[in-house]
Amino acid sequence: MQAVKVGRCAFLISKLSQATRSSEHGRGQSACISAGLREMTTASSQPVVIRIPRRMQERIEDIKQMQSKKFDRLPTVKPGRLLIRSKNPQLNQSVGYTLGKFEQPVLTSKGWKSNKALGDYFSINSIQSAPPSMLKQKDQGNDTASAPKKTFKCFNICSELVEALHSQNVIHPTTVQMQTIPKMLKGKNILCAAETGSGKTLAYLLPIIHRLQAVRQEEPFTDSERNIRAVVVVPSRELAEQVTSVARSISQQFGLVVKVAGGGRGVGNIKVAFTHGQPDVLVATPGALLKALRKQFISLSELNFLVIDEADTMFDVSFAGLLEDIFSHAQVASRLSETVGLDHKAQLVVVGATFPGGVGEVLSKVTDLASMVTIKSRMLHHLMPHVKQSFLRINGADKILELHQALKKAELEHKGILVFCNSASTVNWLGYSLEEMGVHHMRLQGEMPATMREGIFRNFQKGSVDVLICTDIASRGLDTQRVGLVINYDFPETHTDYIHRAGRVGRAGGFGGGEVLSFVTHPWDVELVQRIETAARRRTSLPGMETEIQKPSNKIDVKEM
Repeated sequence: MQAVKVGRCAFLISKLSQATRSSEHGRGQSACISAGLREMTTASSQPVVIRIPRRMQERIEDIKQMQSKKFDRLPTVKPGRLLIRSKNPQLNQSVGYTLGKFEQPVLTSKGWKSNKALGDYFSINSIQSAPPSMLKQKDQGNDTASAPKKTFKCFNICSELVEALHSQNVIHPTTVQMQTIPKMLKGKNILCAAETGSGKTLAYLLPIIHRLQAVRQEEPFTDSERNIRAVVVVPSRELAEQVTSVARSISQQFGLVVKVAGGGRGVGNIKVAFTHGQPDVLVATPGALLKALRKQFISLSELNFLVIDEADTMFDVSFAGLLEDIFSHAQVASRLSETVGLDHKAQLVVVGATFPGGVGEVLSKVTDLASMVTIKSRMLHHLMPHVKQSFLRINGADKILELHQALKKAELEHKGILVFCNSASTVNWLGYSLEEMGVHHMRLQGEMPATMREGIFRNFQKGSVDVLICTDIASRGLDTQRVGLVINYDFPETHTDYIHRAGRVGRAGGFGGGEVLSFVTHPWDVELVQRIETAARRRTSLPGMETEIQKPSNKIDVKEM
């Protein structure tokens, strides 16, 4: 604190001097003030003390200095490429500019809640050509750029498996695969969280196939004696079919049987899938798997691997109950020694593109959390630096025209285009509108019957049609290497949804980085856009997302008390 003393007498004397300078009323005012002065001095001789906090004084000085300088142009633009390109050039930000730790970024989207911002836009430009998971292997300990890239032989997996990968032009492992495969081969429980398109599916399938073919060679058995050794649980039928296709392509030469069980079908169809015996590897959705277990079509008594793919979705409240039921039918290992022997338990692998919330609450009931090895990629929860991402503030009534214009512009490139909507009804309405405009497309949403959904995404992957209008059912895990443009017709509701949608482009093995175009219409959309723009300008991860397994809190049972 700094004390400032102001004497009342001095204050009245100053008033007196001002009054005496008056030409018309000087004498009258002097008499009045003199009387007041005598009264105040006799009443109290203590001065008035006004204390001003030092922080407030410093703040006032800072404001004065800021006001004295006229910032007609923000100093965020340097020569070279732009990281942020805005409609207003003064809000551009160069790749070479780095915000200070306490420096607040000036956002293009700051005033976007107002209708005056309609028509404004900005883009987050791509600053590298390759996905982070495919960059040069300094992360693996090679400090020289000339060092040869590692191949799958470095994992000491069977040569036939490496040859199967080579035949599919899969030669060099990604960063996530380098971190995950060795730990899985050692039998450890794993939680792997890495950006979309980084090769997580092969990261868990390769150790599984390697282990199962070794067991098959050691203990030959007939088809009637076959038991399920590995279960992969995924949230959608489309993803189940995709994982099954990948597993079959690398395991068929070993005589391993891979089957799929998707939801949306009756018990009879599920029973038919197991009439000729149980598979070595089963890929299933939670609902179909539980039906098969409850009807005793299958048994998990000999299970070696339990994989939960797309974990952020699977541990959501909509699936958490089903997931706990599945865990009750399987024995999950808590120690490394429990994964071998006659009474072996299953090795648990949890995989996701974002770190799943609430994972600790569920897993603590089935295994020791200390046994889980957490693998996180360097770019987890970051915006992908090799994908251009544009945001357009627009009126809702104009979205269909902007969409049509974007589709026509991308039509000549013959790349896949995903148009995301937040509801099945919007998918149907938008489909009818594009039909009237003569745009050839397909639709995919969760309310479709299983017979209608079957094969839609597969045909899109084959190139039968270039435009797929869909809900978030197509944003989880599906391999979309041919997709060059993602359009968020409806802006996603969460950071997680945005990361998954944007992850449909720029995937490992794809061509080019691709682009994401988002239409921003509602005030709640703007809040999410502002957080995304802030993360882009600061080059940090998106806020509010978990990065560690949270141990469950010890809740006190009132009944026990």
